Amino acid sequence: MLSFVSALALVAAQAASATPVEQAPSPPLPALSAPQAAALRCGVVFAMGAKMQAAGKPAAASWPPLDTKGREFFVRSAARIMEETGADRAAIQALAAVQLSTLKNDAAVADAVPGCLVLLEAAGL
Repeated sequence: MLSFVSALALVAAQAASATPVEQAPSPPLPALSAPQAAALRCGVVFAMGAKMQAAGKPAAASWPPLDTKGREFFVRSAARIMEETGADRAAIQALAAVQLSTLKNDAAVADAVPGCLVLLEAAGL
């Protein structure tokens, strides 16, 4: 079974490596509301944070374990966004890849985690 981090990395790699010849033109990505965008971004932050925790990075030591709860948050958020916007999995993958590209390094992830932990708690996870 793929780990949460591995699955997200695979999604990002597929989105980054696809060329126009390999896939039919896709519809434009849906515009997300601020809460939808924050939830998607935090799902990606949790995946990257879980990767940092698995690697034993000191910056991630004080965070609660992110692998299981972070994965659940991402799944629930993605499902809700798909329902609310009509987006398909490919669109969610592309949107997640965009968020992933903005998290350039561990410091960017570490900066985002505290605000995302609030969303995780609010989600009851």
